[in-house]
Amino acid sequence: MDSGSALRVEKSATLKPVIKKTYVLDTNVLLHDPTAVAAFKQHRVVIPMTVLEELDHIKDRRDKTVSREARIAIQMIDKVVDSASPQEIQEGVEVPGSGLDGMVPGTLAIFPDQMLVENTDVPYLDGTQDQANDNRIINVALRLQAENPKEFVCLVTKDINMRIKAKGSGLVHVEDYRRDRVLDDIDLLAKGYEHIEGDFWSNISEVDTLREGDCTLHRVPRKSIPGAYPNQFLYDDQDFMAFVRRVDNEFVYLRCDSRDNLMHKRFWGLAPRNLEQAMAMSMLDDDNVDMTVLTGPAGSGKTLLALSYGLHAILEQKKYSKLIVARSTPPIAEEIGFLPGTEEEKMAPWLAAFDDNLEILHGTDESCHGSIDYVKERANIQFKSLNFMRGRSFNNAYIIIDEAQGLTQFQLKSVISRVGADSKIVVLGNLAQIDNKYISPLTSGLTYLVEKSKQYPHAGIMHVNGIVRSRLAAFAEENL
Repeated sequence: MDSGSALRVEKSATLKPVIKKTYVLDTNVLLHDPTAVAAFKQHRVVIPMTVLEELDHIKDRRDKTVSREARIAIQMIDKVVDSASPQEIQEGVEVPGSGLDGMVPGTLAIFPDQMLVENTDVPYLDGTQDQANDNRIINVALRLQAENPKEFVCLVTKDINMRIKAKGSGLVHVEDYRRDRVLDDIDLLAKGYEHIEGDFWSNISEVDTLREGDCTLHRVPRKSIPGAYPNQFLYDDQDFMAFVRRVDNEFVYLRCDSRDNLMHKRFWGLAPRNLEQAMAMSMLDDDNVDMTVLTGPAGSGKTLLALSYGLHAILEQKKYSKLIVARSTPPIAEEIGFLPGTEEEKMAPWLAAFDDNLEILHGTDESCHGSIDYVKERANIQFKSLNFMRGRSFNNAYIIIDEAQGLTQFQLKSVISRVGADSKIVVLGNLAQIDNKYISPLTSGLTYLVEKSKQYPHAGIMHVNGIVRSRLAAFAEENL
């Protein structure tokens, strides 16, 4: 909001005065977060009729993910405007739960943009047929801005090109949807470990030692490590290496370890190649961690680590009864249902990376393909599409979610909530390889998951760094 803007202030005898802002929502915002109508608190939300038409068209698509979110968004809008009159809907209906902390409640209005006609006093976009819907939504914001020149009127869209068009057409305020942003800079994303320069103990004023079961813990004041969170690794430039067992209001409880011990871990014949891989393997093998999130660049070994531990846990430790590998099929795969074969065979083109990693684990066997087929059967490896996982519950299973960087927080939540009893889930993703045009590293569901789960005592995070594919792959990741 510009400091020079004169904005309408609404006051009430019992409610706090509030500066009302008007937000015009694009369709992609409601698909990204179907509950977005309730995200603007005490302000005014306007949904153009064109957005409702697009939602109506999308709700019947074969793409189960986006059609489900369209239906949820429509249901959310219906709950707000259900009993309102046509005049109230156009002027604005109170959004339930928006009047928190003594604030004036926010409102939701539907704008009949199909009735808009070109007006010489107001900028108006016409354009080609394929751009007609975007232009009609922009025209709504332009009309509201012209009719209320002293108010803050903002178009909210996740379409970058649409934001540029709107600004170029004279709209003063245009924004991305930011409710799901948990960080201002992706470099601040939790990595699961912290390197402390110098000697760790030189910065600690007091320490107590206690015994819990067969584990010795060191208790240090939380003010000494203010950024510590559960299941985080700490190491310094000396020989210190510790694991944050838990955190309370006053203390951090550390379990000391050694780098040699971490580097000697083995899963299904696989040994770590660097410290990050070793810490990730330790976290995967921790029975107290129900969800592990592995981030990192392509070629850092995330998939290989997750797969090798799955085979180790199922075939050697007998912890789980099946290994489920899932990922979201890209939009081009909407026609995947017409391919012949079972769900696993249909998913094979999108999950070829797992076959590649199985070949790495069994490449030295006398009969490589025979070993892979045998392991697939013994470990009960199942390939699933995320689009068809909702409504199911997976018990006693080891679940790998691949390519999670292109998912929204809403999509990830719906998948993780499917994890049943005695199961572990591993979420993999590379924030540098996002294919979804409406998602950036800051708004990715993977970023949201990392930041929201790092304080949860049964979740672990690890950024696996260091390209281990080849020197050419390392060059490409860093320079191309």
